Amino acid sequence: MQTRTYTTIQGDMWDTIAYRVFGNEYLMTELIDANPSHRNIVLFPAGVVLAIPEIADPAPDNLPPWKRGDSS
Repeated sequence: MQTRTYTTIQGDMWDTIAYRVFGNEYLMTELIDANPSHRNIVLFPAGVVLAIPEIADPAPDNLPPWKRGDSS
């Protein structure tokens, strides 16, 4: 199994990266936990390669229907 990665662009932050890769900024904790050597970075420079962990279900159940993609 190949590990997914994300290469930062100047100005990236954990929440924006989480939103880009998972579609949910609240999953930034999982992203930080997968990259402990970069834990203390707040504003990324360009070119940092981060590991993207596998997330079973990136959409939490407590999102409103219009954010879940449900038609209900």
